Amino acid sequence: MSALKHVLGISGGKDSAALAIYMKDKYPSLDLTYYFTDTGKELDETYQLIERLEGYLGKPIAKLESEDARKSGQDPFDYYYKVFRGYLPSSQARWCTKVMKIQPFEDFVGDAPTVSYVGIRGDEDREGYLSRKPNIQAIFPFRRNIWSEDVIKLVLDNGRIGQVAELYATELSGTQLDVVVQAVRKPIEHIANDRKGNARRQAEKLNRLLEHGVVPFNRIAFRMLKESTLPLGQEVDYALLENEDVLGKPAIFRLLEESGVGIPGYYDQKEFTVGDKKGTYARSRSGCYFCFFQQRIEWVWLYEQHPDLFAKAMKYENEDEGFTWAQGESLKDLIHPRRIEQIKAEALAKNKDKSSNRLLSILEETDERACLSCFL
Repeated sequence: MSALKHVLGISGGKDSAALAIYMKDKYPSLDLTYYFTDTGKELDETYQLIERLEGYLGKPIAKLESEDARKSGQDPFDYYYKVFRGYLPSSQARWCTKVMKIQPFEDFVGDAPTVSYVGIRGDEDREGYLSRKPNIQAIFPFRRNIWSEDVIKLVLDNGRIGQVAELYATELSGTQLDVVVQAVRKPIEHIANDRKGNARRQAEKLNRLLEHGVVPFNRIAFRMLKESTLPLGQEVDYALLENEDVLGKPAIFRLLEESGVGIPGYYDQKEFTVGDKKGTYARSRSGCYFCFFQQRIEWVWLYEQHPDLFAKAMKYENEDEGFTWAQGESLKDLIHPRRIEQIKAEALAKNKDKSSNRLLSILEETDERACLSCFL
């Protein structure tokens, strides 16, 4: 079997950049390969962030794109835009993520056993993209639970209760062991056609066990991986088993600032006025400058701060076919002066009660449905 690879994707966003810094500083013995899947339509601030990161990491970040797009001599987006006959990506048809992010990554990895490090924060409740390829295993260093859903299901399977209890006896003793074993021996009650409820019950049991020790749980999960085909199952030891860190937004910003890499430039607040009122706007995510997940106020930001990019985004729309970036509204209509004023007024009202720390509050507005492979 080939040697285990450790890879970390850089999206151009705050979380993946902070994760790269964190992993380099805390786990320098891991031979990490960094990569960036380039659509050719990123903001300049994204490319600038990647350059700064390369300087900090002391190694290059591999630039990935599909072989077909490379051979065409076009930007990946423009190539696939033609392949899809002018059909713009949307929340219902995310072909952009599939062909420009996921496929190049999986081609890059190939069939080698691979651990992929994902920058989902400890204050988020979501799993993120998990590859369907059995040779790729995701790890989440910023969370209390570093393991992906498939590992948790393996450990908490009702049929393995006795095995898990025995393993805990090698990690704990006394009253603590008694309490944990009692929690272990309580089966998860699965109810048919109640996927959300079953997931909640599993999460509740997981949290009970983690409350009695993250490291013992990690060691048990790692030992049980030996029974699986997941990449880490072939390892003798793993550095992150001792990881008890939980990093949320404030810690992410500290990592970026203290490293000197800095916060991506598109988070910088720009002032706008509506009548006699003032507000600020910025972009809340990485990804293509014309990403369909943008809020209306972010489109206004693009129009006013990067008019050349906004003009390019407009050229992709086809109103006759109903292909527009913003659902139900063309960019031409969105930038009508009265419409811009309305969007700004709505943004002011929405943000009136938010935290004074705008960098943190704007990130709370990110659409939870967004493709995490683009926005981490």
